Amino acid sequence: MAFPPAFLDELTARNPIEDVVGQYVTLKRSGANMFGLCPFHGEKTASFSVAPDKGIYYCFGCHKGGSVINFQMEIEGLSYPDAVRALAKRAGMEVPEDEQYQSRYRQQERLWALHKEAARFFHSQLYAPVGAEALNYALGRGMNKYILTTFGVGYAPESWDGLVNALRKKGYTDQELRDSGLVSVSRKNGNLYDRFRDRLMFPIIDVRGNVIAFGGRIIKKDSEAAKYLNSPETLIFNKRKNLFGLNLAKKTKHPYFILVEGNIDVVALHQYGFDNAVASLGTSLTEEQAALLSKYTDQVVLIYDGDNAGQNATKRAIPILEKAGIQVKVLQLRDAKDPDEFLKKFGADRFKLLLEESSNRVEYQLNAILKKYDLRDDDQKVKYLQESAELICTLSSSVQREVYSGRVAETAKISMEAMKMEVGRAFKRRIAREKRKQEKIDLAPAQNRQPQNHKIRYNNVHSAMAEEMVLALCLRESALLDHTSGLKPEMFSSELLGKVFSQLTSRHRSGLEVSLGGLTDFTPEEMSHIAGILHRQNGPVNEQALQDCIRTILDENQSAKVVTDDDLLERQRRMKQRKGIKA
Repeated sequence: MAFPPAFLDELTARNPIEDVVGQYVTLKRSGANMFGLCPFHGEKTASFSVAPDKGIYYCFGCHKGGSVINFQMEIEGLSYPDAVRALAKRAGMEVPEDEQYQSRYRQQERLWALHKEAARFFHSQLYAPVGAEALNYALGRGMNKYILTTFGVGYAPESWDGLVNALRKKGYTDQELRDSGLVSVSRKNGNLYDRFRDRLMFPIIDVRGNVIAFGGRIIKKDSEAAKYLNSPETLIFNKRKNLFGLNLAKKTKHPYFILVEGNIDVVALHQYGFDNAVASLGTSLTEEQAALLSKYTDQVVLIYDGDNAGQNATKRAIPILEKAGIQVKVLQLRDAKDPDEFLKKFGADRFKLLLEESSNRVEYQLNAILKKYDLRDDDQKVKYLQESAELICTLSSSVQREVYSGRVAETAKISMEAMKMEVGRAFKRRIAREKRKQEKIDLAPAQNRQPQNHKIRYNNVHSAMAEEMVLALCLRESALLDHTSGLKPEMFSSELLGKVFSQLTSRHRSGLEVSLGGLTDFTPEEMSHIAGILHRQNGPVNEQALQDCIRTILDENQSAKVVTDDDLLERQRRMKQRKGIKA
């Protein structure tokens, strides 16, 4: 649906960007702009900027930016129409509707309500006669009734249509059931049947309290079905962007979070008093999940299973968490395969001691390196020292490098001086690699001036730089659009920038406000790029600067069209005219 431009202008005016962003980010004024920690990636130094006078936000770290509508889309994971509706609701405005338009947000609301009913159904079945075996299984695993209620744990009956019939009675259509991911479709006759059968069910709840999916665990040891089964991705569920238990853990008073592999581990930890536990959803930790964690904590203790798969997952998770600005510690369990088993064997006090003794990520990685080599063999000892030095040389603190060099030297029974020399050589190699990498960038200035987002490319960087300046000047002073009559959108080398120019000129001719908030039909990545242009281009706002840029665009456009001698002569004539030479 295309919302009326006048409506969007009023919407933007009644939702000041600093007020909307301020609901999620603590902002501090610095001159004309306001700054805070970016809500889209972890950071310790504020690089997130809001410009109230321009109505835009931009992060110099992750390069996300745009208008107040784009911010609402990004922070809440909404589509463009639904972000508009959310802001309209905030401002008490009526939204112009298209009768044929089916709102994505309305579909989401129906799916949230459907999942809530499904959770109620599963929970009731756990305490019904049909769920007796599942309830005994849960109690046998050490879960008490209080924790079962806290997490909304339930039971999916073994029947083929228990949930299907229950939801139909609540008024949900077969299409809504299919969209929910909670049912499957028979290939033989097209009938719907329950996806989850004879499983202990764990609702997956987002940070706003909406049930968005389920995880089911088989309860019969002799079953040939998959041990764990999660909902597929749907309109309301993206497993990369959610964490099991975060809706509860976000309320913890602990200064750190515990990140584990399984739902049952999270439930067990909460029952034993560790209400700061969360788990990823059947996948390796993602950057989106790490960014989500960074909104609630800056410290995480990783406790993955001790098998090879768990240790590999730990190695992958460490850099992802650190990139999000999170300090990482690693706890390796002894005499138990997972936290659930450890708590049952040794109790909460012993587990608390283990947490206090958990190693930081450097200690963990050095221990992992040590396990690869037999130090009784001289060749392997050298390899151990070299690999350890490569790790230590990446540490930013000279004190850290000194401390860990000493530990490795002591382990390998060599002198501290020898180890420091090895770390020094590794450090020099790293600096040389980084220097060569930077030299490659410096030798390719055109490539360096390409947009940060690799989905957006400039075919003609020289022209695109002038095009960016034209847009920035006109966004900062809309009256300059009166002096662009000879410039057409199709003359822009960048289709994206030409589209922006077309919308700006159209709004200006219609007497509407010329601003980023009025731009429509752009992806979040494109809007971030456009906001970045406005932030970067801070040159003088005057007609001469505008005309210089227009001449560059026209010349580059003409160059692209040179196909005959007459074209070449015309280009030469224009070049002479620019330089003040008479033909």
